[in-house]
Amino acid sequence: MYGEDVLAGNWRRRKVVPEVDAEVDLVVEDADSGFCGAVVGFEYGAVVLEDRHGKRRNFPLAPAAFLLDGAPVTLRKPVRSAAPAARRRTASGSIAVQGVRAQVAKASRIWVEGVHDAAMVERIWGDDLRIEGVVVEPLDGIDELADAVRAFQPGSERRLGVLVDHLVPGSKESRVVAAVTSPHVLVTGHPYVDIWQAVKPERLGIKAWPVVPPGRPWKEGVCAALGVADPADMWRLILSKVDTFHHVETPLIGAMERLIDFVTVESP
Repeated sequence: MYGEDVLAGNWRRRKVVPEVDAEVDLVVEDADSGFCGAVVGFEYGAVVLEDRHGKRRNFPLAPAAFLLDGAPVTLRKPVRSAAPAARRRTASGSIAVQGVRAQVAKASRIWVEGVHDAAMVERIWGDDLRIEGVVVEPLDGIDELADAVRAFQPGSERRLGVLVDHLVPGSKESRVVAAVTSPHVLVTGHPYVDIWQAVKPERLGIKAWPVVPPGRPWKEGVCAALGVADPADMWRLILSKVDTFHHVETPLIGAMERLIDFVTVESP
């Protein structure tokens, strides 16, 4: 009736799922959730996976819990005394590229309003810009921005990004920027009167930046309110308090990231 003896053969043998060392950067998929990522370490006995967007999740090292190239595997923690080295990140938050020299400068440029802006950009995004071969140049204000852009002669292989302070609707800065219409130029900015104000005030031990009355130079008013005689001393103090992108306000971060993306895009 059944055609063959169901008790014959190696019926007790079960399929063996291979065990694989969970080495750093090994890409696997969690069989239950479908989460796919690279191994970045271990926490509380679980393996930590990071997907391509930087999202991390912990998964227990259960039997046959993962897929490697579509096949089930059991991950195990490698036997070694030293923990895997953590990935080093630059001040801008990107993963540092080891063993790569700065590129020869490209024709594309990023302009900022002055030497303080240039120093702040270098402090946070300098590593990224050197890898991309992009030079940051300070301007002496933006009153003549349209003329400077025409002299630069931007093009598809010669893009220009401009970071402007106090770029808010109705401001003098917004009217100056409106005169720049080249598709090869991107002007972004932040709402702060000066790059100083883009630094989070708690980095200087204050609750908020001082309010300076209209008509008084902003930096001079800030120094007077904080009891600093020389603006140069104030600037050195501010810059010394900035080590990473976490120490500046989000509008500045967003503006700079857009500029870097714009001037480094590959031409079609």
